[in-house]
Amino acid sequence: MYFQRDTIRIAQISDPHLGKNPGDCLLGVDTDRSLNDVLSQLPEHDLVIASGDLSNDGSPESYRRFADTLAHAGINSWSCLPGNHDDEQVMQRVLGPEVVNRVMVHDSWLLVLLNSRVPGYEYGNLSDRELAFLDKALSRNSNMNAMVFLHHQPVPVGCRWLDQYIVRSADRFFSVLDRHDNVRAVAWGHVHQDFQTIRNGVQLFGTPSTCAQFKPNSDDFAVDTAMPGYRLFELHRDGGISTQVNRVGVRDYNIDLASCGY
Repeated sequence: MYFQRDTIRIAQISDPHLGKNPGDCLLGVDTDRSLNDVLSQLPEHDLVIASGDLSNDGSPESYRRFADTLAHAGINSWSCLPGNHDDEQVMQRVLGPEVVNRVMVHDSWLLVLLNSRVPGYEYGNLSDRELAFLDKALSRNSNMNAMVFLHHQPVPVGCRWLDQYIVRSADRFFSVLDRHDNVRAVAWGHVHQDFQTIRNGVQLFGTPSTCAQFKPNSDDFAVDTAMPGYRLFELHRDGGISTQVNRVGVRDYNIDLASCGY
């Protein structure tokens, strides 16, 4: 996929957790309603990247409705990767096999989407095959600025309960990145909260969910009062990155703040 602008604008949405049926809820939040609310907020953009947990149950109906929801919102240029709640095979069958391990190029930028899902488990991992895919993509496009997307966090975000699900092969992942001086950023979902840090000059970003949010810096599972949101990236020709998290205005989503898990 190629883009025609010097600056590419990417809207990252994550963790919609759509159920099999319209109106299904997660932690009290109607996930169809919250996804529609987030999509209605998106500014002009070149691409939407959905970084996993599109579905909460892996049902074909949830993936069809996700695609239909984006189409209804006028979003035609988008790609996605699987999260731990997704069924990768069902997602590929419904949405098309290109949704995983996509490589997208814009003049001076390379975007690489990875699969950190481990079937049957909450934690993430990048297989030997996935790491080799990443290394090859970066090597073949060494003259471009590169940004990597995945579902699970490769570094701790400060929530003890959530950081047990970190990418198990994070050290090997960063070893690959460290071999390529064209990598500018890594972004993920899964954590249902805003997060930013820098490692070896590479910017690292966690992105809020389009539904319920997790409370930052919590030792135990805790739901936040923050509204659903997304992250907007502007990737500049010189390798610079501008980004901000935008959220839906205050709505009554009936968030279950007393929940001990899901």
